[in-house]
Amino acid sequence: MIWILLPAYNEGESLPKLLPKLVELLNKSELQYRIVVVNDGSIDNTENILSQYQEEMSLDVIKHPLNRGLGETERDGFEYIAAHCNSEDVIVRIEGDNTHEPEYLFTLLKKLDDGYDVVNTSRFQPNGGQIGVNSYRAVISRAANAFMHIVFHISGIKDYSCGYRAYRASVIKDAIEVYGNNFLQLRGLGFTSTLEIIIKLNLLGCRFAEVPFVLRYDQKEGSSKMVSSITTLGYFVMALLYHWPFGGWKNQYRDLAVLYRQDHDQALNRFGRHKLKHQLPSRINI
Repeated sequence: MIWILLPAYNEGESLPKLLPKLVELLNKSELQYRIVVVNDGSIDNTENILSQYQEEMSLDVIKHPLNRGLGETERDGFEYIAAHCNSEDVIVRIEGDNTHEPEYLFTLLKKLDDGYDVVNTSRFQPNGGQIGVNSYRAVISRAANAFMHIVFHISGIKDYSCGYRAYRASVIKDAIEVYGNNFLQLRGLGFTSTLEIIIKLNLLGCRFAEVPFVLRYDQKEGSSKMVSSITTLGYFVMALLYHWPFGGWKNQYRDLAVLYRQDHDQALNRFGRHKLKHQLPSRINI
């Protein structure tokens, strides 16, 4: 089963373009699928659009009465899917604004079959790129990803800020078991959740790979919803929490990755959210 997670905030113009493409592709593949849209307090016609499509396709909708931001949206979506999926399933997270073309879905799935736990799309791999992004934004994106590579250095990852990814459902289930509510801790700091997910999965011991991808920003309806200053602040806060010498993430979960690869059950038993008593950084929720 393929689970598609779509965050949506005021995507009434984009969803009628994205959902038919996505469903047509999935139906041709004859794969079993379910789409989960988290409607994050939209004030346009997103809710009505989703109600119409629920009658035509396998679609679940989680509704936030107020806009809570991407972090809360992704957390609720992943937790919902983790509670309903099987460990053998795959979760693919795609933007709801039609900037991520569904055609990359099968490339992601094929790469997962090579033994990886998380497969990322990357604008920075050969044959990758972005269309419709101005020079200033492109430079900022490059600089931000260079910063993330230096500070966090996840093997197999070049594009840290693109959320178009495929995950083995089993690792998402395990991450929620280990981190609990703090799987996505910096939920109120812009788009930092996209980065935090792979940091937490890297601490868990997951194996990462990338496939080239072209971001179609020219297909986006309306302006960006990301507040760059808040997201940038979130990256620095995350770097502090990760490297903090007195119980930061890196030290707190120091032995988790090796143990998880060697003995899955023992790792969850030792590091499960009900086992750890001292989690000073994890009590900080922003």
